[in-house]
Amino acid sequence: MTNQSCALITGASRGIGRGIAVELAKAGYDILVNYAGNRQAAEETKKIVEETGRRAEIWQADVSKLEDHGKLVDGAIAIFGRLDLLVNNAGVAPKVRADLLEMSEESYRHVIDVNLTGPFFLTQYAANRMIALRKSGVMPRGRIVFITSISAYTASINRGEYCLSKAGLSMAVKLFADRLAEEEIFVYEIQPGVIATDMTSVVTAKYDQLISAGLTPQKRWGRPEDVGKAVSAIAQGYFDFSTGATIEVGGGFEIRRL
Repeated sequence: MTNQSCALITGASRGIGRGIAVELAKAGYDILVNYAGNRQAAEETKKIVEETGRRAEIWQADVSKLEDHGKLVDGAIAIFGRLDLLVNNAGVAPKVRADLLEMSEESYRHVIDVNLTGPFFLTQYAANRMIALRKSGVMPRGRIVFITSISAYTASINRGEYCLSKAGLSMAVKLFADRLAEEEIFVYEIQPGVIATDMTSVVTAKYDQLISAGLTPQKRWGRPEDVGKAVSAIAQGYFDFSTGATIEVGGGFEIRRL
């Protein structure tokens, strides 16, 4: 068993997940890199983390499959001896951006299963393990971060299932923060804005134009490391009296302007 803090990050092979893994490693965390299908990308994240001097291991699991949750969390604890931080980052966009009146049930269920149902029950399982680890004296506290989106409160009628999943996840933060505060497990929401990732690459031209026209006061795309730095601040304890808080990483998108 180790005294080194450990973070489990879902969907850590690429994009925002990789950015979070690297920033947490810089902050002194060992990392369990979860991936669903792209092992090569997960290996690349592992290598980058190890270059910071921290330990990294990879673990394949699909967060939408509840039967994978126990293996994933227990695997992290078996490897590192503890679980200080869970980052619910894995998520998908609709395969087809369809008008709200034409959204398919298949698309709805897929996005909700990955983005909302999976993280909810993964957190339930991880929280119970964290409580047990705390009570046995392995670690003093736990932290859980949900990566949601500005889509939690911003309507996009051609990807309604995505907005619904993120809005539900935002409420999950409040619920778990309330329930787990007495257990010294603190829960947070990070709301990324327009971040340059594989997911947003298909709408690059659209957002280039919107950002140039003033969509956000800070006229640039967000980067995965921007989100990673916010998670790192939480992981280092700077927000331990702010459980349930929402931190937007969106270049000022939330500011209402005239």
